[in-house]
Amino acid sequence: MNMKKILCFILIICLAFSLCACSNNQGYGVRTVATLVKQEYALAFRTGDITIFYVSAAIQVLNSQGKVDELNRKWFGTSLVEFPRDAEALNKIGMPEPRNFVVGIDLDSFPFAYRDSNGAYWGFDIELCTAVCELLDWNLSFQQIENENTYVELSSGNIDCAWGGIAIDQKMVDAGMYEPLGPYVENDIIIASRAGSGISSRIQLRGKRMAMNINDESLKALDTVPRIKNSLGQIIRLTGGSVECFQYLYDNKCDLVLTDSTAAIYYKNR
Repeated sequence: MNMKKILCFILIICLAFSLCACSNNQGYGVRTVATLVKQEYALAFRTGDITIFYVSAAIQVLNSQGKVDELNRKWFGTSLVEFPRDAEALNKIGMPEPRNFVVGIDLDSFPFAYRDSNGAYWGFDIELCTAVCELLDWNLSFQQIENENTYVELSSGNIDCAWGGIAIDQKMVDAGMYEPLGPYVENDIIIASRAGSGISSRIQLRGKRMAMNINDESLKALDTVPRIKNSLGQIIRLTGGSVECFQYLYDNKCDLVLTDSTAAIYYKNR
């Protein structure tokens, strides 16, 4: 009888270690501590350009076929991105002529658009854009841009569409400077911590180390809340975007990251 108890005890201990190992493989988890800037992503086209109708119709067809749901599961594990569905959208307007389609992408918008370790463009928007061009029989090429230069890039003819981490500038839209397709997702600029770190509110940020992207958008977002900026300890500015910031967080090289809410959702579901 005693031997049976000993064996049961050993099995329980082994099971506990096994569960701990599984838990460790699931990452740290991510918690939003503060929201600095609220924004929405959209595609942007030159005002009056009929290209927007073909791209919109192609997305609706692909969405009706389950492509957007597939990418939502792959990148976020939830239905984060939303577009209309219409299986007949292209039939209603007719197929466009083949063409070269130049898309401007902001590579600081992981996981929507970024450059992977092999130097290739990748992300939710990259995959959806590629599927759209395959459906329309368009030749696709990408051009790296900064989000704040969307109007300049469109109006100069350098790109035909801005798509990939492009936050709507409502003042420009209202002034007719470009035409948006969307919004299709909310993306806030936030400060996040590891879920198990014990850091869960703004009052706990004093003296903490924070990693952030070196781009202008991140710097401006931090400047919107001087009280938080001035209370932080070390601010570590990185060139590798959200990917490098979260690697710092997981390696305990920082306590916080300034990042996009959509990137936080991505890492929360890894």
